[in-house]
Amino acid sequence: MDEYQEIIMGLITNSGFAKSKAMEAIGHAQKGHAEQAAACLEESKNELVKAHKLQTRLIQQEAGGTEHNVTLLMVHAQDHLMSAITIKDLAAHMIELYNRISQFELKDQQTVNTGEE
Repeated sequence: MDEYQEIIMGLITNSGFAKSKAMEAIGHAQKGHAEQAAACLEESKNELVKAHKLQTRLIQQEAGGTEHNVTLLMVHAQDHLMSAITIKDLAAHMIELYNRISQFELKDQQTVNTGEE
């Protein structure tokens, strides 16, 4: 496997991990586990940083005159990266919403318990 293929496989791998961690973060938030959700989202971000560094290497190589064939595998890698970024961004918003819902439910439950309305 040449360097180009290794970079492509790295893009796919890191993007896949980022996507999985973002989805795991949503699951934790849905269950009210805010700290675990935040940790998974941070892991997702870290994996995306790795993927971006690989993508930047390819861009720098091309800017330096190295030509790479655009293969179906490369298109697949870029697709993984873009969808991982989108899912991570949406996960951050969903986690925020789940946190707000949890706070509202806690406040509502306290109101019920104290008999105030």
